[in-house]
Amino acid sequence: MTEKSNLHPRNLHRHPYDFDQLISCVPELKQYVYVNAYQSVTIDFSLPKAVKLLNKALLLHFYKVQYWDIPDTNLCPPIPGRADYIHYIADLLAESFGELPEGQKIDGLDIGTGANLVYPLIAHRSYGWTMVGTDINADSLRNAAQILDRNPDLLSVIRLKKQPDADHIFKNIIEPEDRFAFSMCNPPFHDSEASALKGNLRKTKNLTQSKIRKPVLNFSGQQSELWCEGGEPAFIAKMISESVLYSSQVLWFTCLVSRKDHLAKLMALCRKIKAADFRVIEMAQGQKVSRMLAWTFVPRHNRRTWPHANKR
Repeated sequence: MTEKSNLHPRNLHRHPYDFDQLISCVPELKQYVYVNAYQSVTIDFSLPKAVKLLNKALLLHFYKVQYWDIPDTNLCPPIPGRADYIHYIADLLAESFGELPEGQKIDGLDIGTGANLVYPLIAHRSYGWTMVGTDINADSLRNAAQILDRNPDLLSVIRLKKQPDADHIFKNIIEPEDRFAFSMCNPPFHDSEASALKGNLRKTKNLTQSKIRKPVLNFSGQQSELWCEGGEPAFIAKMISESVLYSSQVLWFTCLVSRKDHLAKLMALCRKIKAADFRVIEMAQGQKVSRMLAWTFVPRHNRRTWPHANKR
């Protein structure tokens, strides 16, 4: 296998997985590792248990996360792609500040952190940032809290906050004294449970090359993780509209956009709310291309002093 050159240059997962190394971190992973038809060492990514153990090993080896686990009913995120989002945010902040941002002077906000807490974990371990993770699902937050409790060195740098109202994204979360260098979000993609199940089935078929008719739990997830009324475009449009109310408290608002054909309307909305700057940054993981939409209300000449002037 060659280097995964489409991942961000600072992504620690650009090279093929060293399964001997990963198995030394999580011995249970060994039973799922095999040599495929192309003579590559790999796992069966359609097996939920295998993917979870791989994530556990990656987080322990690369990010020193001593304990990590999620219920079978929650999303099991691909670590390399999640890391890419963090690194592209770092580039965005570096452009604003004139240097790569590191340390606890940078506060980040993860909307919909889920049970896995992956974005805050990677963000802090990669750059030392202080993170707030939010979710509307109490069970997801309880699992995320358990991850923090069993990694006590993270308790002072990652906080959790429940969103009590599904009609809001930033309201009830951002307090008057809060100043975030960025917000981030991997929004629910589907507009219904039926659509989410259909997507699960398609992904499973692609991985197994079979005619399986039942979605595999690896692609399961809570409602808040997978679908919402109106799907991805409606959720992001709500986020953009609500961001106006917090224009002086977040330097860069960002969100992943799965489908390219959603971008035109979302960028038009950024113009409508009179964002000072907005752009689309493409990210690729294998054959999948995703996009980060970023917008800010802060004029360029005021961005450089943000980490020094706005730390509580």
